[in-house]
Amino acid sequence: MRIGELAALFTAVCWTVTAMAFETASRKVGSVPVNIIRLVMALLLLSLFSWFRRGFFFPADATTYNWVWLALSGLVGFVVGDLFLFKAFTVIGSRLSLLIMTLVPPIAAFVGWLLMGETLQWIHIGGMTLTMSGIALVIFYKHRKKGADQKNLAKVPVQGFFFAVMGAVGQATGLVLSKFGMEDYDPFSATQIRVMAGIIGFAIVIHVFKKWDSVGLAMNNRMALWLMLLGATFGPFLGVSSSLIAVQNTATGIASTIMAISPILILPATFIIFRHPVSWKEFIGAVISVAGVTLFFI
Repeated sequence: MRIGELAALFTAVCWTVTAMAFETASRKVGSVPVNIIRLVMALLLLSLFSWFRRGFFFPADATTYNWVWLALSGLVGFVVGDLFLFKAFTVIGSRLSLLIMTLVPPIAAFVGWLLMGETLQWIHIGGMTLTMSGIALVIFYKHRKKGADQKNLAKVPVQGFFFAVMGAVGQATGLVLSKFGMEDYDPFSATQIRVMAGIIGFAIVIHVFKKWDSVGLAMNNRMALWLMLLGATFGPFLGVSSSLIAVQNTATGIASTIMAISPILILPATFIIFRHPVSWKEFIGAVISVAGVTLFFI
């Protein structure tokens, strides 16, 4: 039974739910408050779950090695990766940013090879290529008409590409560092350490940019709080924890590729919930991505 691949697939499903929840919440109160509030909510969920499951409200049984590397992965993945990605959205738009984020799987595979000597078989490389191609097709088509994305590529600021690439590097490296620091430690408690590091990192960012007032306002928006709780449950709590189960049981390149299919899974979700039509190009992209993912289960 391919536990790692199945966990990665479950992670993609979780991130589909959390993406829709956080997008709606961010429109109501802003992305900065959402980032830190979701992590605080996730920390509470993780702590309660760990208490009932393992008898530890706090990951006191983690080694110094676990703490150092998992905290570093939390800072790199949650804080650095997200900050660069959100900045890229404002500079070059969502379409180009998300297209560049399809680099996460090969970057994760490369960093995994550097740190842990992980290698992929040719069939897995083929699956990665197919999956990323399908995702790229869907993203390119889905966002082709949005304002900032209409810029001529020759006129797009190099700075924006840099931000997007750094976002991809941050998320990929954070995932690999998680596996490197976790070893055989409990994935949920490992996520707890990462989330705590993320909270500290975002608190520093919010303090530097003087955004605490916006966090206070967000706490008074009941609908946004419910959306953040939904996103925190399926994001940092279940999603991130299952992503660590995935990398603990398979190569990071394979896990990150399967986890990247959220843009594909969002298509039927938005069709069912919001009645958004699915174009034939999006359908073809989805079929290509699913075909690529199936190669990892052969």
